[in-house]
Amino acid sequence: MYPAVVLVGIIAGFINTLAGGGSALSLPMLIFLGLPANMANGTNRIAILLQNMVGTSGYRREKVLDLRKGWVMGIAALLGAIPGALFAISLDELLMRKIIGGVLVVMLILVVFKPGIWLKTKAGKPIVSNKIFSFLVFFLIGVYGGFIQAGVGFFLLAALVLLEGMDLVRSNAVKVFIILMYTPIALLIFILNHQVDYKLGLLLAVGNMTGAWIGSKVAVSWGPKFIRWILMFALVISILKLYDVF
Repeated sequence: MYPAVVLVGIIAGFINTLAGGGSALSLPMLIFLGLPANMANGTNRIAILLQNMVGTSGYRREKVLDLRKGWVMGIAALLGAIPGALFAISLDELLMRKIIGGVLVVMLILVVFKPGIWLKTKAGKPIVSNKIFSFLVFFLIGVYGGFIQAGVGFFLLAALVLLEGMDLVRSNAVKVFIILMYTPIALLIFILNHQVDYKLGLLLAVGNMTGAWIGSKVAVSWGPKFIRWILMFALVISILKLYDVF
């Protein structure tokens, strides 16, 4: 199964770097290999951390990363990720599986019935220009990201496009940087509570880093369409697995 873990990591890293939702693949894979849901949630953070280091570097080389916005929104998300991760470590495993499954159901509905949101390459004007409100939104996204990584990329993209008026290319770059900012503290909390499998985490990270490197190089013109079809299939399989249909 180890080659499969690396392969899933490549796909997850690719999807995460171009759009979001890659943890919908990696989390079920870790659970399938026998990790409790809480430990899978913590172990996945190793791959996420290393993946976003590679992704951020790639976007910087492409000169599409707005570091000023990244730092401001990243600090808000970091402050939120601390209580989010602390809450996640205390949850019952069965409840954790149901919550992750519920999040993936919502993601599937959005991907299937709102394709235009994910396929457009230009953003409109911000619907809200209040910086305090925007900071609060990114704080709450950080709470969610610290709690469960799966799907946080979609929320970050939506906030960056709607609240900050950024196009999808630059939104993806800032999103990767924000996740890179809060992931170390979330990972540390999971480590201190013995909810990380280092072997599987590093193995998954090899794939995630490879996928992130590829993703930062891929043209956006065909990337979103390709990812959307993969993501729909992955979400269906993941939801069925988490709700014990198999």
